[in-house]
Amino acid sequence: MTTSPYAEQLGRARTAADFAAVIALLDTDLSAAIANRPGLRQAEDRAVFGDGDLAAARAAVDDNNDAIAVLEKTIAAADERRGAAAAAEARADIEALGGETGARAALLGKRWSAVRRLVEELRQELFEADALIRTIATANGLFDAAGLCDLKANLAATRRAAMAGPRAAAPARLSRAGLQADRILLSLIRPGGALDPRPSLRAPLAGAKKKPVPASTRG
Repeated sequence: MTTSPYAEQLGRARTAADFAAVIALLDTDLSAAIANRPGLRQAEDRAVFGDGDLAAARAAVDDNNDAIAVLEKTIAAADERRGAAAAAEARADIEALGGETGARAALLGKRWSAVRRLVEELRQELFEADALIRTIATANGLFDAAGLCDLKANLAATRRAAMAGPRAAAPARLSRAGLQADRILLSLIRPGGALDPRPSLRAPLAGAKKKPVPASTRG
C-alpha cells in the first residue's frame, strides 16, 4: 500500500474541491487497509504455530500498519490544506462581494440623486399647480357672482382626469420605509388623497340645507 498514486494529484490540487476529491480516494484506500488488518493478523497467528511463513506474515502486517499510518498522516495533511483552500476561497468570495457592494453603493447614490431631482421637480410642479388652482378658484367665484356658472372650471374633475392612468406595481420585497414613501407618493394622485380633499363621512355639503324636523316628532 502506498500513497504515491495520489502524490501528483495532491501537488496539482489548488481548490478545496480538488483536495476533497483526493481525500475521498485516500479514505477508500485507508478503509481497505483497515479491512485487511484482521486477515493479516490471523495469518500471522497461524504462522506462529507453523502454518505459513512467519517472517513474511509479520512483514505483511508491518507493511499494512505502515500504509495505514502514512494514509492517515496524508489525509490529515490534505484535510489541513483543504481547510486553508476553503478559507482562502471564502475570503476571495467576500472580497468579490465587497467590490460588488461598492459598485451597488455607487449606483444607490445615483438613484438617490435622481429621487432628489424628481422630488424637487414634483415640488415645483405642485407650486405651479397650486397657483393655477387659486387663480381658477378666484375666476369661478366671479362667474358665480355674475350668474355665469357654465363658465366655471371643475377643479376636481380636471385633477382626477389628469391623475388617471396605470401605476407601477410595488416590488414584493419593498422595505418598510419604501412602503411608507410609496403610500405618501400615491396619496398625491389617489382620489381622496392629499390633493383631492373630500368631505368626511356625514359632513354637510356646502350649500346644503338642513331638513326641518316634522312637528309630529318634536318634543
